[in-house]
Amino acid sequence: MRNSKVTIQSNQRIAAGMYEMVLQIPKTAEDERTLQQVRAGQFINIRIEGLYLRRPISICDWDAEEGTITIVYQTVGHGTEIMSQIQSGEQLDILWPLGNGYDLTKGNPCGKETEVTPLLFGGGAGVPPMVGLCRRLMQTGAKPVVILGFRSAENLYYKDLFEEMGVRTIITTEDGSMGIKGFVTDAASALLSDADSVEYKWNIFACGPEPMLRAIDQTLPEDIPGQLSFEERMGCGFGACMGCSCETKYGSKRICKDGPVLERSEVIW
Repeated sequence: MRNSKVTIQSNQRIAAGMYEMVLQIPKTAEDERTLQQVRAGQFINIRIEGLYLRRPISICDWDAEEGTITIVYQTVGHGTEIMSQIQSGEQLDILWPLGNGYDLTKGNPCGKETEVTPLLFGGGAGVPPMVGLCRRLMQTGAKPVVILGFRSAENLYYKDLFEEMGVRTIITTEDGSMGIKGFVTDAASALLSDADSVEYKWNIFACGPEPMLRAIDQTLPEDIPGQLSFEERMGCGFGACMGCSCETKYGSKRICKDGPVLERSEVIW
């Protein structure tokens, strides 16, 4: 964990209530070394002037050569509303990178003996971590399939970004205004039952609200391995306060420290 002062490179609205912010890290050896260690699924904790608790925001993507971190956040309260007003050139105090990210080596997501297809789920504010994850999986030679879920077309974002990466991208909306009407589980059930897909070996990577994660776990076959990233209110963000603990099959775990990514097989619903 590192405490850094980063500069806002850009901060723009990308969908209803959603903003993308690009952060320029300091050009120091330690910061550049830390950026090299970032893993998909980790987050940063942002200090906002005048507010006591920091705001945890998932890392969407990062570029070691450019020295940037991209985050996407939803304006759901006073803190994120303040963030949406921050201008380019201003600075933020962040703790980073925090949490346990996705383990690309588990479940043989791109094994050499048997080809495994990573199935990436992103719901609403859980879409951003899928960007960095998808990019790193592709660098290993994997060919992910991405399923994104939104309430309606006005909430849709990053569809073009995934398609530009060259991955199959399936969109679902609750009201049917874009893509498949329904939820990500509806798209997944159709995909897994398709004649061209039944012989595939799948591996699940998901991030989104808990009801979505629960539905994925209860809908998809139990023998498909997976990693689920949980959203939770956090006090410290690095495991000291125990405020975001949850029970698993292996005892109590802290979402901020042991998570936010947990193995599908260990989650108690």
